[in-house]
Amino acid sequence: MVARQFIAETERLPDHAHVLLITTGSVASIKAPLIVSALLQYQNVRVEVVATKESLAFYDPADVVNAGARVWTDEDEWSGSYKIGDPILHIELRRWADIVLTSLLRALAPTTPTYVFPAMNTLMYEHPLTAEHLHVVRDVVRYQVVGPIGKNLACGDVGLGAMTEWRDIVEIVVDQMKLVRKDNKS
Repeated sequence: MVARQFIAETERLPDHAHVLLITTGSVASIKAPLIVSALLQYQNVRVEVVATKESLAFYDPADVVNAGARVWTDEDEWSGSYKIGDPILHIELRRWADIVLTSLLRALAPTTPTYVFPAMNTLMYEHPLTAEHLHVVRDVVRYQVVGPIGKNLACGDVGLGAMTEWRDIVEIVVDQMKLVRKDNKS
């Protein structure tokens, strides 16, 4: 299978609004083809849709494509043999978008210890809304936020945004749950 590619710099059109619509496993996703069709009635707009697998239970992606937009899924994100420096779809879409539309929110019950390990591009991490989200997660919902850490990121940038080292995550679980190592004498 040949991977589809999206490069923000070549996809942006001057004097156009670039709309990124994100659909998730909510029944609200059924409205995606209507939103895309209505927006594309305007001459100075481009629309791209990111769809979770679950959201596609609510609409046919062909309806979006027939209206004139593309639908991107997880399979498009990492479909080929990725090398550091190659374009990363979600980073390119972030660079491309002038506006993002989504119904994505979470309503998890905080009845068990929950740890959040932020992992994103440095620019995403430095966005003011990320700080606000982390404030809510940490101080309102009372989840434990660990990281991110600074390093060379997969997108090629250097900075804060990498997920906490996996060994440190394992150590948190071992300590929190008081895990006992298996006896290797079996």
